[in-house]
Amino acid sequence: MQAPDPKSLQRELLALRCTRGEREAWEALVAEFERPLFYYLRRMLRGEDEAWVVLQETWVRVFSSLASLDDPRRLAPWLYGVARRVLAQHLSLNARDRSLGEELDEAAAAPIAEETHDPERVHAALAQLPIAQRELLVLFFLEDLPLQAIAEVMDIPVGTVKSRMHHARRALATILSRLEARHEQ
Repeated sequence: MQAPDPKSLQRELLALRCTRGEREAWEALVAEFERPLFYYLRRMLRGEDEAWVVLQETWVRVFSSLASLDDPRRLAPWLYGVARRVLAQHLSLNARDRSLGEELDEAAAAPIAEETHDPERVHAALAQLPIAQRELLVLFFLEDLPLQAIAEVMDIPVGTVKSRMHHARRALATILSRLEARHEQ
């Protein structure tokens, strides 16, 4: 059996300390996860201000429901799941063209090319993807979550994550190719 890495153990301990109501633990939790959660939400929304609003609501939900975290080892996927539910509610309340739930359940086509691209172009290409594909790629490549954790966050089987990831990478590669072609002209 593989020994847990120190970061995982620290997060597990942090979750346990938060459930005991330790103020310093809550501050440490926010300090560790605020930036990655904001980044995830920012990639899903149109503006930074909107992402901050959703992040604040996410923290309210986290603070009020951390006791529902069954396994402290699953802290990160649980936090992203809370953020995802708040995001879905926010989008449906704001009457977007389609709710996040509908878009997240679709399997539109597109994945990342293996060659190195300008980060600015990659972010521009991500913004053009349907939200379901963008979410997968952000969680995997930018938030560095493993496939199992993404499956937990999205509440879908790992095989479905793999399939959707394949399509998302292809779509992103297609968009990046178009952007590269425009840049070369």
